[in-house]
Amino acid sequence: MEKDVLLRVRDLKKHFSMGKNERLKAVDGISFDIFKGETFGLVGESGCGKSTAGRTMIGLYDRTDGEVIFNGKDVHSLSEKERFQFHKQMQMIFQDPYASLNPRSTVKEILSEPMDVHGIYRDKKERKERIYQLLEDVGLNRDHANRYPHEFSGGQRQRIGIARALALDPDFIIADEPISALDVSVQAQVVNLLKRLQKEKGLTYLFIAHDLSMVKQISNRIGVMYLGHIVELTASSQLYKKPLHPYTQALLSAIPIPDPDVEDKRERIILKGELPSPMDPPSGCVFRTRCQHAMDICAQKKPVWQEIDQDHFVACHLYNDDLPGNKEKEMLVNIR
Repeated sequence: MEKDVLLRVRDLKKHFSMGKNERLKAVDGISFDIFKGETFGLVGESGCGKSTAGRTMIGLYDRTDGEVIFNGKDVHSLSEKERFQFHKQMQMIFQDPYASLNPRSTVKEILSEPMDVHGIYRDKKERKERIYQLLEDVGLNRDHANRYPHEFSGGQRQRIGIARALALDPDFIIADEPISALDVSVQAQVVNLLKRLQKEKGLTYLFIAHDLSMVKQISNRIGVMYLGHIVELTASSQLYKKPLHPYTQALLSAIPIPDPDVEDKRERIILKGELPSPMDPPSGCVFRTRCQHAMDICAQKKPVWQEIDQDHFVACHLYNDDLPGNKEKEMLVNIR
């Protein structure tokens, strides 16, 4: 059965002008689909461009090139009237739950603002009940409506941010590192809340994060991003079982295992060097300067995005069958 594509991203680029003839290539040509009702995880270390990608998809940043197709329409080519309707369908949860909330507004006023902008729930009684329902949906209570953001814990503030994203009954939510600013003990609670809301309301998520262990708990598929490029994409279970790209393998090796005997014996892959500047990315494969398998071809040619296994895509010269003298081919036989 073919899945319904809700969001289609094709060769999306977002470059920032940094002065005369200098450009920062935050997102440099990424492509993927997000299916209706799924959670698509976008992961990578800080500075890889994942948050910029999310903000460009929702229209907070203008694209440099490429397409973002939502429900069959290009997000960056919408008329003013169409864009107004689009923002009801796509909402965002921000990383810092305190900075994203107006400290001078009560929770009631914060949740009312999107309703005012879009002219819905104008009846006072109906709006009050809607606000109460939103608070209860995210695990808060009615008494919280008249309090200010500083009166809440970090986890509670993020719940308010989630309630605000739900205020307009969206179809799609971009969660931009929604748990990274929270205590570890609270992170699982917020992830479980997002999963419950998705099931109850039929939501679709783009979940942006750098913590791969937590992304595994919520994502159906995961795209791994490095220096403005997606280097691997597959189902969550497949990525953790058989990571193909050397960068993905290094990220997964950094996740601690709770069994001390297993943790003590397993090999940790340490990436060499520093993350290159997106203003001057390496030629060919952008990961080659830190890759233990780097070959001459890696500096000369950009790797081809290809499907190695069913629905398992990777961009790496190690998987190029046409490459003569590839020493890694025997190692890859078992993976395939």
